[in-house]
Amino acid sequence: MSSSTNVAAIFPGQGAQSVGMLGELAAEYPSIQARFAQASEVLGFDLWAMTQQGPAEVLSQTENTQPALLVASVALWDLWPQAQEKVSVMSGHSLGEYSALVCAGAMSFTDGVALVRRRGELMQAAVPDGQGSMAAVLGLDDEAIAQCCDQVEGEVSPANFNAPGQVVIAGEFGAVTAAIDACKAAGAKRAVPLDVSGPFHSRLMQAAAEDFANALGGIELSMPRLPVIQNVHGSVATSVDEMRTLLVEQLYSPVQWTACVESMIGSGVEQFVECGPGSVLAGLVKRISRATPTVGLSTASGINAAQER
Repeated sequence: MSSSTNVAAIFPGQGAQSVGMLGELAAEYPSIQARFAQASEVLGFDLWAMTQQGPAEVLSQTENTQPALLVASVALWDLWPQAQEKVSVMSGHSLGEYSALVCAGAMSFTDGVALVRRRGELMQAAVPDGQGSMAAVLGLDDEAIAQCCDQVEGEVSPANFNAPGQVVIAGEFGAVTAAIDACKAAGAKRAVPLDVSGPFHSRLMQAAAEDFANALGGIELSMPRLPVIQNVHGSVATSVDEMRTLLVEQLYSPVQWTACVESMIGSGVEQFVECGPGSVLAGLVKRISRATPTVGLSTASGINAAQER
């Protein structure tokens, strides 16, 4: 990575977690476990033990997944001290937006941990288990997917515009099932249910919005040191008040990830660095812009590549 390369830092959301994540890196970089210990003090339980030992069904509960991924992402960001002089813009996918805001200095690490824990609790409580779901639809354009959602009975809508030809829908369980069938009939290559604990980024999440806004109101926010492109519109908030509004709206609005990536590339970004476990975002960026490479910080080789001057 050349020192003159225009770099964007991107942060993954739910789905990037796995039992044992960052375990090998933590043996080499003690600061990773130190970050998890700091978070565990906030949460009142051993978050590192949960990430390393599971079980997976506990780690995958959104109130646990969200702080685990935020802490993992911040811990990886810590390993990239050159970031401040290299990175020109940041963005995160869904929960990853909070990781980006913490790393950009818009909220403290401890406040971020407590906030996303509360966000997860409220999201889980908004829709009882089994009443909502999500599904990935591949190989069908955005407008056709929206039409398929509109034509079925019940609440279902696009929730993540991840990349051209890759959209996630969310809503009531029966409506999502019917929309899967409608998308297949309309020519989708694949339409498959996702193993998630709720219909995130759908209108069903509006039930959590008021309580989340109250929780967010108790957090001190400031304008980030670097621009953070937020999910709702694929743009940067121009004030703290707008940032708060967008964070609340993000609960029940689609993640405009394609727009976020295109905005970063439009600003001159030549390289992405994925600050979080796994490589989900690298795959999405490749679908959006094959010419723009992504380096991941979740491996030693990726960290070395990012640190090269």
